[in-house]
Amino acid sequence: MKQFLVNSVGRLDMICWILVVIFFCGCALIFNGDFNKSFIAAGGIVLVMILIALSIEVIIETLKDVKGLGTITGFITNGPELVCLIVGLVSGDVLFAASTPLGSNFMNPILLITAALVCRVLLKTLGTNWRYTLTCISLTVGLAVSFYAIPIEYHIYWVVIGIVVTGVLFIKRPPEEAEESLEEEVVAKWCMIPAIAVLITAGYFLDPVVSFASEQSHAPKGVIGFFVLATLSSWPEFKCCLALLNRRKYLAAILNITVSNITNIWLAIAGVATYLFLM
Repeated sequence: MKQFLVNSVGRLDMICWILVVIFFCGCALIFNGDFNKSFIAAGGIVLVMILIALSIEVIIETLKDVKGLGTITGFITNGPELVCLIVGLVSGDVLFAASTPLGSNFMNPILLITAALVCRVLLKTLGTNWRYTLTCISLTVGLAVSFYAIPIEYHIYWVVIGIVVTGVLFIKRPPEEAEESLEEEVVAKWCMIPAIAVLITAGYFLDPVVSFASEQSHAPKGVIGFFVLATLSSWPEFKCCLALLNRRKYLAAILNITVSNITNIWLAIAGVATYLFLM
């Protein structure tokens, strides 16, 4: 268990935690915010990031010898986006509901490249099924952009095109092979269920905690949105890529991102369809 915790929380995590605390507390001092509440809020962000890191490691450990690991994690790490989509639909704002999953499509490719750089396997990662990866990322990012470029009354056509394009991309995804594990099982299979619940819950609370820290520290909203919130809200995908690339599962890491992008489009499609036909 000790070795499992070491693998779950690494040096990069600790650096990120320190930077989060320094950023918000520093902004509180510079912009006359509430230092104490900023420190507490930053601690809350770090706690959520720890829960996400541990839950990702538990999920991957329980599924490490299962065929289709990248596809499965691509679905699972979109749990927070699903919760945010539901919250937006309940409030009756379809644009807000779709913004979280669609916004993740821009960040996911950057996270994949960053994780590959951290693990020092950039060329190997980029060279793995690069045609499919480039095609999938380009089309899913294009769909995300087009959603905001067309009037809302034409979103039904966007839904149809999105279903066709992502359906083909999902069917044509490269097949993964199961790998036999010679290691002694560290985590029981049943642990995946609470791990998924923790991941989704932690992912949902990450945005509100960051927003609270922003209010208390008086940090510039532009900086928060572009650098801090965009990165932290995609922390599950980033941690998953790091865990997979450290295990030399290059295709699984790629599929984690591409399937996540496809799933983000599906979530937005579900949100638009629900809004148009049920609200």
